[in-house]
Amino acid sequence: MKIEGLDELIKKLKNAANGGLKEQMALWLEAMGMEFLDIVQEEIIRTETVDFRNLLNSFKKGDSENVFELKSGGLALHIGTNLEYASFANDGHFTIDPSKNQDRRWVPGRWKGDRFEYDPSADTGMLLKFQWVDGTGYWDNALAIFEKMFTKSLEKKVQQWLDTF
Repeated sequence: MKIEGLDELIKKLKNAANGGLKEQMALWLEAMGMEFLDIVQEEIIRTETVDFRNLLNSFKKGDSENVFELKSGGLALHIGTNLEYASFANDGHFTIDPSKNQDRRWVPGRWKGDRFEYDPSADTGMLLKFQWVDGTGYWDNALAIFEKMFTKSLEKKVQQWLDTF
């Protein structure tokens, strides 16, 4: 049995293994990570999740709240944020912890225009009633967009690498 083109494919794969394919894959993976960060930021803005820009900025490589890990050998990329409220903004949350059996709570701070600034030392503030706040789904949206883009980009990049070697 003979498979046409198999010898040429094996030769290309050997050349690729010796020709820095892993390094090229690592660079491509990092570029994909940067692209995902851009998509997350776009979704935060589009869904109007952003307020003081902490969440938005936490999805920049190098921000103190950002998670951006790249491992080259086995190719792993971890992207996220360390901001505690990021999941609440995405998934939704109650204004008061239901386990505390309260129907309202006082939040110290002040209003500046239509925005409330939390200030634990303030004598003024606002009274929150127990209610559900819908999440914006910014992360879920970004992930769905990225998954489609990633698959197409990977297919194109693999073909490009095979053609190169």
